[in-house]
Amino acid sequence: MQANSSIPLALRAAFCPLHRSAFGLAVGLVGGFAVVTLTAFHVLVDPISAPPLGLLSQFFYGYSVSWEGALIGFFWALVIGFVMGWLAAFVRNLVIAVWIAVVKARAELTRASDFIGHV
Repeated sequence: MQANSSIPLALRAAFCPLHRSAFGLAVGLVGGFAVVTLTAFHVLVDPISAPPLGLLSQFFYGYSVSWEGALIGFFWALVIGFVMGWLAAFVRNLVIAVWIAVVKARAELTRASDFIGHV
């Protein structure tokens, strides 16, 4: 993609495509650390009125509310978060690319119709 100097830097940065793998890794790491933090809190504090965190074992194979379960939960949250982040970045990049193509096509059609109107 060529950089056009007539477009402001802030606008070019706003529509710059997201790196799918980097975004997926970031979402996965945040999800993994969230699971580890919640599990560690439940192991250390053992809150009485807390939601049943053990239900995560229905989604994360091998998970339990324990230190080992925290590591297993980190792995599964990392994998699922990576896939979700990768897909979100892919869809965002696709939508932005299609939108830019439509705007360019409309601008070119307007320019062509103005030219034809003057002929």
